Amino acid sequence: MKEVIQAALRAGQEIMNVYETDFDVEEKQDHSPITKADEKAHDIIVKHLEEYDPSIPILSEEGAQVSYSKRQDWDEYWLVDPLDGTKEFVKRNGEFTVNIALIREGKPVYGVIYAPALQDLYVADAEKGAYKFTSVLDNYKDGLEALRLPAIEANKDTATVIVSRSHQSEEEESFINRISENYSSVNTLTSGSSLKLCLIAEGVADFYPRFKPTMEWDTAAGQAIVEIAGGKVHVANTDKDLTYNKEELENPSFVASRN
Repeated sequence: MKEVIQAALRAGQEIMNVYETDFDVEEKQDHSPITKADEKAHDIIVKHLEEYDPSIPILSEEGAQVSYSKRQDWDEYWLVDPLDGTKEFVKRNGEFTVNIALIREGKPVYGVIYAPALQDLYVADAEKGAYKFTSVLDNYKDGLEALRLPAIEANKDTATVIVSRSHQSEEEESFINRISENYSSVNTLTSGSSLKLCLIAEGVADFYPRFKPTMEWDTAAGQAIVEIAGGKVHVANTDKDLTYNKEELENPSFVASRN
């Protein structure tokens, strides 16, 4: 789906245009930040997806929200977060992404995540596999080299866990204590936005427990990449997969793992 990748790249370019200015930050009703970059990226992605296939509905964080009575009949739809990690964008640390996922019968089957400041692109297709492309803009005209995911083999003795940047919660500490029983050592690392899920797909990290609130558009593209790379994203303390198009769009706590 080259058109979908193009949508992410174009949105990323517009995000970087705003990133390089002295942009304003506003606050949404839920007190989360929003900038012109979020809105411009949304407009670009929606335009591209509608041109690609106008029959597939779109649910975007920055678009008009669709009632469950209407979307419960959607067998297939695009789920979009035009700028995931707006807080990281405001901090200017580069750890923000464009997320586009195709949901089919409640499951993400295709995902694109683009980190424009890092020029890293992740693409996963249930029929073709999961891949990472680096230095995207620098190499785009010459053809991109694909790295199939996972790119790093698992270490049976050491586990790497992605944790909160600010401080570890009691739930995270409990999770680390539990898995410590199966490994000689446990390392931790931090990352922003959906890049945390990409690190699982790559094999850089083994576990990403998430106990703080997330929305469906935060995780869909990343879940597609993790699962198509051979990993798993399941509801915490269960074997149930994280699913989509729920009546309430907030996710339950979950754990992503590389295998």
